[in-house]
Amino acid sequence: MTSQYRTGPGDNVPVALSRDGPHGPVLHSINHAAHARGMQPGERVVDAQAIHPDLQVEPADLDGDHALMQRLMYWTRRWCPWTVQDADDGLALDVTGAAHLFGGPAGLLRDICQRFAMQGLTARVAMAPTRGAARALARYDPDLTICTGRDVAHHLAPLPVIALGLDQATTRLLTRLGLKTIGALADMPRVSLMRRFADLAVDRNPLILLDRALGRAPDPLNAPPDRPYFIARARLAEPVIDPVPHLKGLVEDLCTQLAQAEQGARHMRLTIYRIDSEYRTVQLGTARASRDPAHMLRLFDGKLVRMDPGFGFDLLTLEATRVEPVSLTQERLDGQPDSDADIAGLLDRLTARLGKDKVTWPTWTQTHKPERVEGRVPALTAAPAAPPALPRERPLRLLSPAEEVHVIYSVPEGPPSQFRWRRVVYKSARHAGPERIAPEWWLDRPSTRLRDYYKVEVQGGRRFWLYREGLLHDGRGGAPRWFLHGFFI
Repeated sequence: MTSQYRTGPGDNVPVALSRDGPHGPVLHSINHAAHARGMQPGERVVDAQAIHPDLQVEPADLDGDHALMQRLMYWTRRWCPWTVQDADDGLALDVTGAAHLFGGPAGLLRDICQRFAMQGLTARVAMAPTRGAARALARYDPDLTICTGRDVAHHLAPLPVIALGLDQATTRLLTRLGLKTIGALADMPRVSLMRRFADLAVDRNPLILLDRALGRAPDPLNAPPDRPYFIARARLAEPVIDPVPHLKGLVEDLCTQLAQAEQGARHMRLTIYRIDSEYRTVQLGTARASRDPAHMLRLFDGKLVRMDPGFGFDLLTLEATRVEPVSLTQERLDGQPDSDADIAGLLDRLTARLGKDKVTWPTWTQTHKPERVEGRVPALTAAPAAPPALPRERPLRLLSPAEEVHVIYSVPEGPPSQFRWRRVVYKSARHAGPERIAPEWWLDRPSTRLRDYYKVEVQGGRRFWLYREGLLHDGRGGAPRWFLHGFFI
């Protein structure tokens, strides 16, 4: 995994992705160069780098990989209606009755490889009468791609037992017993082996997995249903350049589909398909799921003028790219409006007009540093959070960043008697403190110094929040420095 701003290494450079292990980072995935040097997934990164100093390691994005596999699982339903994810890096397709649509098994596998190559991915494929056999052949016998029901046992026999989908512990146990291949496992008496593995779960029992791979036991695919897809289309007899007259019908059609499914749209995408084979899109989001046609129409105000129609378009589509359940609800009996719906509608209109980064909610973080407590997030991506309970009074206004001041104090470790800020000298009348805030060692650098905060009221009644950074002879710098961080109103 390399950043888009970095140049990828050559094919002869070993590259690996790492993940957290019980005793430090371990190799999660490796390229061909690393595999040729004998590295294996699961090996500790420090051990691999000790032997191969030129090994380049990047952290693996496990969540991103899972999301990609889920998208690919639905994408592969272009070949058959039943697809599931197989382990972390595989897909299983039940192509019964579908291979002839692509010119037979060989044509189907060839089309799969070509389609994946167009996506920048390399696919290792195999076709077999059972799911377990196809998995084993695709992962451990890349030279064979098609296996018939009569020669399944023959082709599986030389493969290692881990090809059945066993875990590492069961594989090590079978290896110590001398059963290193599937053929050796199949030739052993079943009674003694079943007695030894009787306590294992079904998905870990080598005999049950062997029976499934050989077709002696059923192993059906439990394919998840297709995701709901809500789209409204407007096909025009002649090209036009203004989408506004057709927008109302698209919105009403989409809202009808959402109402029938008791869903509401959170993200929408309007697309025009121009006659020059180009297309233009406008995307909108809502603070909460909605299927109100009038509200959706208002969100498109001022958005369509920026769409370049070119020489005209003859097809418009409006999709709900993200939906959430919205049950049918009764209006309030007292006739009063729903305040939550009004606020959500206002946020939608402001965001559509100003941009999602201009309308924000406050977000809060549990931290010692005052400047890190409050942040901002787009209003459409998160709900407002309640502020955390603070141990002491905090000023309503904070300077970002804190401004350094020159202080005169009677005691080196005490409060300031007077200070100068922005060329104005202030004399202290009274103070409260100190409140000590230590560095956050899990975030800050080792040289970060502690802070002692004081609430200082000056002559004239103004109250300031100052802190001294560091202590004398703390070994983390020179003399302590003073900063003005906020004001009490």
